[in-house]
Amino acid sequence: MIPAEILKKVRLLEIKTRHIVNNIFGGEYHSAFKGMGMEFAEVREYYPGDDIRAIDWNVTARTGKPFIKKYDEERELTVMLIVDVSASGFFGTGESLKSDIMIELASILSFSAIKNNDKVGLLLFSDKIEEFIPPKKGKSHVLRVIREMIYHKAKDRKTDISIALEHIQKVLKRKSIIFLLSDFWDDSYQQPMKLLNKKHDLINIQILDKAEIAIPKLGMVKFHDAETQISKWIDTNNKQVQNISQKYILNKNNVIKKFCKKNKIDFISINTSEGYFNPLEQFFSTRMHRH
Repeated sequence: MIPAEILKKVRLLEIKTRHIVNNIFGGEYHSAFKGMGMEFAEVREYYPGDDIRAIDWNVTARTGKPFIKKYDEERELTVMLIVDVSASGFFGTGESLKSDIMIELASILSFSAIKNNDKVGLLLFSDKIEEFIPPKKGKSHVLRVIREMIYHKAKDRKTDISIALEHIQKVLKRKSIIFLLSDFWDDSYQQPMKLLNKKHDLINIQILDKAEIAIPKLGMVKFHDAETQISKWIDTNNKQVQNISQKYILNKNNVIKKFCKKNKIDFISINTSEGYFNPLEQFFSTRMHRH
């Protein structure tokens, strides 16, 4: 039995995110992913001006005449949400935890998808597969997806992005739009991410707290690693500590940014204190102009 407070949270989140979708992102989502799903229609004879990349060489060889494969746009798409539920997500120095922002973003993307009659699926992961919900259509299904994200209690604290990517590679047979929501405090993802992006359209969304981007000067502070459970006292006013931490954070964030750019993977970076409207809007706008 799901507690009443969880159902209330689901309802409030539905109201908030559906309002955002209906008034801001619904149309932008449709435009950004228009033409993604292409369905085979027929093979017909080649005419001058046709794209030579569409030539069906098997039929051409068999008949002795050039033939091309013709495709129609198939509007129905499959959207898969891969959400990091490891312990590092339960951190926040502002109004929201990183995990709260991930759930809100996933809800917005879910309602945007069903508004366009697309299927939505969910995979929750830590350093293991925590939960998998196959893609389906409809409002009741999306509410189940949101409920699972809010209600789920992770079995493990650590992060292994590669496990999630490898699982999706196995279970998703048809080309899909995949949103990976994580803070990317992990190094195990590069090879499986490359492979997944060859078959699917992968969009990485990094959610970080402002204190993870620049450690505030607060004197002696006890730092606790939520994933390893190790605690340590650190003098945040110390110049050397500030320099080392700044270098480490910049390097860590640059690795994922450079990797995505090199492999033509969309990357959205979100700071919890600045909100997600501008980064999302910029992403949709860039996608629209790309098609």
